[in-house]
Amino acid sequence: MSSALGESTWPDLPSRPLVLVPVGSTEQHGPHLPTSTDTLVATAVAQGLARVLARADRRVLVAPPLAYGSSGEHQGFAGTVSIGADALYVVLVEMVRSLASWAGRVVFVNGHGGNVNPLSRAVAQLRRESRDVAWVPCTVGAGDLHAGFTETCLVMHLAGHLVRPERAVVGNVTPLAELMPALTTVGVRAVSASGVLGDPTGATAVEGERLMGAMVCEAARRLSVGAPDDRGCLVVPSARTAS
Repeated sequence: MSSALGESTWPDLPSRPLVLVPVGSTEQHGPHLPTSTDTLVATAVAQGLARVLARADRRVLVAPPLAYGSSGEHQGFAGTVSIGADALYVVLVEMVRSLASWAGRVVFVNGHGGNVNPLSRAVAQLRRESRDVAWVPCTVGAGDLHAGFTETCLVMHLAGHLVRPERAVVGNVTPLAELMPALTTVGVRAVSASGVLGDPTGATAVEGERLMGAMVCEAARRLSVGAPDDRGCLVVPSARTAS
């Protein structure tokens, strides 16, 4: 049976499966990456995680991705389609309430940093309702912020035909802690005319494959031995401050 929920018929679904829900965005990713970047990454991590869990005889399904998220900070660029934090919160809550009638655990696989606050709020509400739900980030190590080396490598690996490497430019490489006040008040356009926060120079599909493998392994580790923190994010005891 396929692990893809969207390809399944209802009689073929396993009893009380774990459902992985990729949560991405549709937003600018510089002049060289597609607006679907975050959704591509979240979906690939969820699919890889499903393959890992299937080897352990886990009943697991990957839901169709949520391709619209909370991306207001990118609204200064064409191609961005943001539904905002409040709408995303409602969608996530209602999705799990519906899934709970036939699924077991629900784990969101998040590919976009702007989704974290509404995602955390939604999971907190659902856990107060005694729903078995949590989330994991698509992360490994200290990657750059947006449309830089890390994401460029990943998309070159996942969908290289969508990358325009000849358009890649070095963006603002200021650390996130210094950029955050401006990002939350005036948006990305005010700090990067290209929309890039990082440096895509030297990105390769080979490195993207390695990074994707590491992301899947990290997500699997969180799911197998982690526990929800106060945001509902699955973290392992030794990495509670690293999520």
